[in-house]
Amino acid sequence: MLDRKFVGYTSPPCTLEVEKGRLRMFAHAIGQTDPVYCDEAAAQARGYPSLPVPPTFLFCLEMDRPDPYGWFDDVGIPLPEVLHAEQAFTYHRMAYAGDRLTFHAEITDIYAKKNGLLEFVVQLNRITNQHEEPVAEFTRTLVIRHG
Repeated sequence: MLDRKFVGYTSPPCTLEVEKGRLRMFAHAIGQTDPVYCDEAAAQARGYPSLPVPPTFLFCLEMDRPDPYGWFDDVGIPLPEVLHAEQAFTYHRMAYAGDRLTFHAEITDIYAKKNGLLEFVVQLNRITNQHEEPVAEFTRTLVIRHG
């Protein structure tokens, strides 16, 4: 069982650049057919400064941090026993290709169910842009299977 002392644990902030090629691959992978996500001229014709970041891309971008599961070791999460249970996003402003986004991650809750057979870890990621403006938050809930 994880120690509840890790509620409040924060990973080191990580700043990552949003790259056009990565956005195009993501749009293709999710079946996005709107040209604003792949064609910069189409995006600019719609008033965007560059390719916009599609919904849920931020989760994938955050996985580009060096050692994205390093915090598992810090708090004692056994990677082979982890399932991704839930994810939710709140958006504050658009992000675009070329933006530099900083991820600030914090464990906000740890709790158990099924007499401790399932343990849940809730992590909140706050994302800001290069101007330190809030872009979004996403919460992910992981479940650890014990027994």
